[in-house]
Amino acid sequence: MTRVVIIGGGISGLATAYYLAKGGTSSTIIESRPRLGGVIQTEKIEGCTIEAGPDSFLSVKPAAMDLIGELGLRGDVIGSNDHLRITYVRKGGKLVPLPDGLMMMVPTKILPLLTTGLLSLGTKIRMGMELLRAPKMKPGDESVADFVREHYGQEAVDYLAEPLLSGIYGGDPRELSVTAVLPRFVELAAKYGSLTRGVLAARAHAPKAQAPAPLFRTLKGGLGQLVDAVEASIRGKVEVRQSRAQTVERTAGGFRVRLDGEWLEADRLVMACEAHSGAGLLAPVDARLAELMGKVAYSSSMTVAVGFDAADFAQLPSGFGFLVPKKERQRLVACTWIGTKFSYRVPEGKVVARCFLGGMEDAGVLGESDEAVTLAVTRELREIAGVTAPPRFTRIARWPRSMAQYTVGHPARQAELEKRLAQIPGLYVAGNAYQGIGIPDCIRMGRAAAENILAC
Repeated sequence: MTRVVIIGGGISGLATAYYLAKGGTSSTIIESRPRLGGVIQTEKIEGCTIEAGPDSFLSVKPAAMDLIGELGLRGDVIGSNDHLRITYVRKGGKLVPLPDGLMMMVPTKILPLLTTGLLSLGTKIRMGMELLRAPKMKPGDESVADFVREHYGQEAVDYLAEPLLSGIYGGDPRELSVTAVLPRFVELAAKYGSLTRGVLAARAHAPKAQAPAPLFRTLKGGLGQLVDAVEASIRGKVEVRQSRAQTVERTAGGFRVRLDGEWLEADRLVMACEAHSGAGLLAPVDARLAELMGKVAYSSSMTVAVGFDAADFAQLPSGFGFLVPKKERQRLVACTWIGTKFSYRVPEGKVVARCFLGGMEDAGVLGESDEAVTLAVTRELREIAGVTAPPRFTRIARWPRSMAQYTVGHPARQAELEKRLAQIPGLYVAGNAYQGIGIPDCIRMGRAAAENILAC
């Protein structure tokens, strides 16, 4: 019988174990944390559903919904309240809504672009003139900042690309690879020259949906419900070893993993942990593979959920939340109003702000005390949102080196990594360091690893 060891019990490792079990193959998960689920962690506080990590997933990527359907949870799926979806950006001490029709940083409607206070007249003219760009082939990779600057100017980098990508990746657009992060935009720019013209053309040719899907989906009980359902499904078919793997070696029949002073034998090995952890383990197996994994940068992040009574606000917050560009930033990177974004999350009469701190520019905040963090967050919320009272509750989650950064050169490194893996039969990787950072991406990679193992 095939012995499969999975290092990492986040959603990537859980998906691998689930699809292996579905195919009739048991496995062993090694997880250093005292619980499974990785960054997915849900808590109920005073009737509020609080996510310590991700709160949702993109509807357009099917792998998460596929798994949810197989687990019998489709009836618990809810979508984001897109009719209320306004995102604000802080500029000059004020919250300015992102222009309607914006696709990331690409304008698709003229009037909202002309009337927005977020961009100067010079930038608006430049964005309009971008429609006249001719196609131009560009070899190699470049940063998101360079790509956006070339099309729309520096202000579009500062007040569109940077805050949007900081909110998603906790990353710096000057470092992120446009080919890895925004591949569709690169394709459209190469074909049409004008990125705006390319997006409009793609939209015109897209099949018309009967009813557009919500941008984000999640579960009524929080994403922890997904982890619980996977755990229940694999119980009795998967052994969980809550320990830290120390090293990995190749053997005549596959691999062995050292933990708790003993060796665990495996015919197949799935590295579903962070790439920097995997790099330290795999050096005896393939030094170059370990080096490539070690080159994947990671940002550290912190979520701070603060709950208030609605009466604590002079005016109730509107929209999904706000982003704070680096040029305007103190400590907050972004904030989501949980009850506006999703139904069933916050009872009537309460307001919960889910704040994001850290990222590549401010990893040191994770080392600050809960008291200092709470003080900084409430001070900024008072300044930005006008809340007048201390929070009823605060929950802080620290995620050191947890979000992979696809820096310039990532596609080439990934291609080499895949070639190295192909030369080591029985070794697989899954996780946000490789081919996508979202929950559906991680589930897709875990499923692919399981399918490859089952096909052997």
